[in-house]
Amino acid sequence: MTFSSETLLQAVFAIVALLLCVIPHEVAHGLVAYLLGDPTAKRAGRLSLNPVRHLDPIGSVALPLALLLIRRFTGVPLVVFGWAKPVPINPYYFRDPWRGMVWVGLAGPTTNLLIAGLATAVGRVLLVLGLRQRYLFLFLALLVLISLVIALFNLLPVPPLDGSRILGYFLPLRLRLQLVRLEQFGILIVAALLLLGLLDVVVRGAEALTLRLIGHDWALLSGIWW
Repeated sequence: MTFSSETLLQAVFAIVALLLCVIPHEVAHGLVAYLLGDPTAKRAGRLSLNPVRHLDPIGSVALPLALLLIRRFTGVPLVVFGWAKPVPINPYYFRDPWRGMVWVGLAGPTTNLLIAGLATAVGRVLLVLGLRQRYLFLFLALLVLISLVIALFNLLPVPPLDGSRILGYFLPLRLRLQLVRLEQFGILIVAALLLLGLLDVVVRGAEALTLRLIGHDWALLSGIWW
C-alpha cells in the first residue's frame, strides 16, 4: 500500500471513529434528558443514531477535514477531533433543573468512556485469540483514543462543554446564571481553547491513557505511534 493510500485509509478510519464517538455522545444527552422528563430531543428526532440528524457543519465537517489536511501536508500527528450538533435540552422539564443538567452533562462523556472501554476489551480479546490484522487494530486504537479525547475535553468546566453543567450545580446561584449566559459564546470559547493549545494537553493525556489501556503490542501493531 502506497503512502497516499495509507494516509487516505487512516483518514477514513479516523472520520468513522469520530462519528461513532460524537453521535452516541449527543444521543446519550438527549436520552437522559428524556428519561428525566424532557421530550425536546425526542420531538426533534435527535434520539436517532442516524448521522445526518447530528452533523454539525463546523464540528463534524470543517474542523475534522482541516485537521486531516494539516496532518497530511505538514506531517504533524494531529488527532482528528470534532463534535456533533448539540441536542436540544429544556431543563425546565426536570424536577430539579440544575441537578438534571448534571446527569445530562455526565451522560455524554460517560458514553465515550464506555465506548473506549468496549473497544479496548474487543481488541484485547482479539489479541489473546491470536488475531493480528493491523488495520482492525488501527481502527480500534483510533476509537479508543478519540473517545477519550472527546470525554476529557467535554469534562473541562467551561461553557458550553459538559463540565460546565456539572460545575454549575456546585456554584452559588449568581455564578450559575453567569455560567449559563456564557454558553451563547460557545463557539468562540471553544475556538479560544483550541488556539490556546488546551486541546493538545487533553490529547496528550488521552494518548497516555490509550497506551496504558491497549498496551505496547497493540500500539505497535496499530502503527499510530511507532
